[in-house]
Amino acid sequence: MVHADGFTGFNGLFGDGKAREQACMVHVRRKFVDIYESEGSGIAEAAIKRIAMLYGVEKEARYKSAEERVALRQEKAKPVFDDLEAWLQLQLPKISVKSALAAAIRYALSRMPRARAYLENGKLELDNNICERSIRPVTLGRKNYLFMGSKGGGDAAAVAYTLIETCRMNKVDPAAWLCWVLARVADHKMTRLDELMPWNWTAE
Repeated sequence: MVHADGFTGFNGLFGDGKAREQACMVHVRRKFVDIYESEGSGIAEAAIKRIAMLYGVEKEARYKSAEERVALRQEKAKPVFDDLEAWLQLQLPKISVKSALAAAIRYALSRMPRARAYLENGKLELDNNICERSIRPVTLGRKNYLFMGSKGGGDAAAVAYTLIETCRMNKVDPAAWLCWVLARVADHKMTRLDELMPWNWTAE
């Protein structure tokens, strides 16, 4: 299962025999917020309030075990999620098919079936904000990365950033882990590289 927004570049990751997608409700909400701020649409406002109810459940579920999160989501979030999806389907025929609001509703209805998995899996989130926050330094510095020198340099940097963020997500000191790996990798078998991953590192 992979958290992702609707970026088409990710489409190749998903399908039969590949990863499953957990869609991001923040991206769904954002389209309604933009419309409400520019047009004052009552339908957009109602959609925002319904999505806020889902996040209210997530606030309650924070720091609970995966099993507890599933139970809470099934009890409180699933009815809201189901109602939102059905309500959006009812709104669509009432508005111009060419309007920005109709496009936002169609986007939401296309993403919600892929967002539903979080209701049954306590390890999943309602959005991919954790990932987006972790790559923010890369995004903010993208102009600096134009000076990597070559595509190979850019690829190497991407690998390095991925490893560093993996360390941070596993509460591992990236510098200490890297020193540990460099001291062992030359004599380590290629078939056992998993043993050198951050989650297998222990401070010495």
